Amino acid sequence: MFSVNDNKNNQNMNVQSAQKIDANNLKVVEDQLNYEALMNKKFSNYADYCTDAELKNLCQQSAQKHKQHYDNLLNYLNSHQ
Repeated sequence: MFSVNDNKNNQNMNVQSAQKIDANNLKVVEDQLNYEALMNKKFSNYADYCTDAELKNLCQQSAQKHKQHYDNLLNYLNSHQ
């Protein structure tokens, strides 16, 4: 039979293991970070080349959205160290 202390120890181990990212998932997050960084750079470059104001604005918004995704992924990764 489990005691209260055993239950607390199991909960602590579960929390610690839930905060760690395994190698496969870490690779997925790394790939996604690279993708978001690349898309941010591409859309920023596209915006620089646009002469149409509406198209330029769409490219800038897309670049910003990919920057936000990158930042969110990085924050997620940093919270699981």
